[in-house]
Amino acid sequence: MDSPPHRDQGNQLRHHPSPRQRGRLPALLGARDLDRLAARGRPVGAGLPDLAARQRHPRVPLPARHRTAPRPGAPRHPRAHAAPGGVAAPRRAAPAHRGARPRQERVPDRDERIELLSLHLLEELSSPALDALPRESTVVILTASPLETHGPHLPLGVDAYTGRYFAQAIAERIISERPGWHVVLAPTLHLGAFAFETVGTVTMRQRVVRDLLVDYGSALARAGFRHILISNGHGGPGHLVALEEASAIVSSRYRVTMASVTGYLAWGLFSGRYTPKFEAALGRPLTAEERKAFSEDAHAGWWETSIMLLIRPDLVGDGWRDLPPARYSMGKRLIPNYPLRDGGQGYVGHPALADPEFAKATMTVLMDEAMTLVRGVLDGHLKPSRGRSPFFRTNFWPAVAGIGALTLAWVLAKKKPQGGA
Repeated sequence: MDSPPHRDQGNQLRHHPSPRQRGRLPALLGARDLDRLAARGRPVGAGLPDLAARQRHPRVPLPARHRTAPRPGAPRHPRAHAAPGGVAAPRRAAPAHRGARPRQERVPDRDERIELLSLHLLEELSSPALDALPRESTVVILTASPLETHGPHLPLGVDAYTGRYFAQAIAERIISERPGWHVVLAPTLHLGAFAFETVGTVTMRQRVVRDLLVDYGSALARAGFRHILISNGHGGPGHLVALEEASAIVSSRYRVTMASVTGYLAWGLFSGRYTPKFEAALGRPLTAEERKAFSEDAHAGWWETSIMLLIRPDLVGDGWRDLPPARYSMGKRLIPNYPLRDGGQGYVGHPALADPEFAKATMTVLMDEAMTLVRGVLDGHLKPSRGRSPFFRTNFWPAVAGIGALTLAWVLAKKKPQGGA
């Protein structure tokens, strides 16, 4: 049989999958893959920590043959975050607020094996397995957030953890709503711009963040992937713009759909636009004091501390309940590194108000808002620019400087005295 026409995949991916491979699930996640996942105890999608070990053994027998299902896979090596029933590695006693890491609810009415076969980790796929995924019904989700100081009580990776949480939640919703679709989660990219600089913060120039994501998205687009989303947990204005600009460049250059789905959410979160929906999800109105506190929240305060208590309570420092409010006027917020000046501890807002139930309610609203954009983008009803945040673009200030220089030159030319008779 003749091979299909040559198609430039880019990045050294296979041009032609082996026969019978394209579009067939067994080639994507076979017994070897299940054994590997079981041995690692690695989650594939939130809430599926040891699914491979529990689901691999019932290889469905042929109807005409009777056989006894083999025993479950071999025991896994213990890990510190082993699922219930496993033996966790020794660790120091956790404070009261650090209970067992909560499991996210599984997608309702979904066969776990279907979700396992539909959700993939990019770094664990081989090139042929990745190339076998159907391009028109596969979504690749990137997570791009910096390492940044988040006060004395939260880890440097808050934004990355939040962005990954968003990515996994979006992936599960896509799989739930679109049977037969696949989602590939790319490794988290710890990069970002407009971060508060101190020990541990890794910040990059806005243009560098944009160009890195253009290169990343371009590699996926050249490989034929048509749907690329960017998830993010960092609210720096320049960072949000870089993600949106990278998406626009890749979309235009390769005629694919690449979209940043969290930029406009950050704007709506702290502008108060979603507050009525938060109250509905909480089942009660916010008090006047809570509304004021939320309006003052911006970084490592009420909301981000709540999020970490929800998704990684083991990483929240013991003294968060005792931290005093950190309030800053709009004028002070225009000063670089303002929460670290004059004795500031690197947070903005009211971390002592944190509550995982508040995080659950707000995340429900934010995910609903994000999925409205995701559905529209995947269906072609909305342009990725629908999720654009209202911040200055990367070239805004150079453009302003250029226009100013031209204007000044024109004014000086107009004032230049004419030569005498």
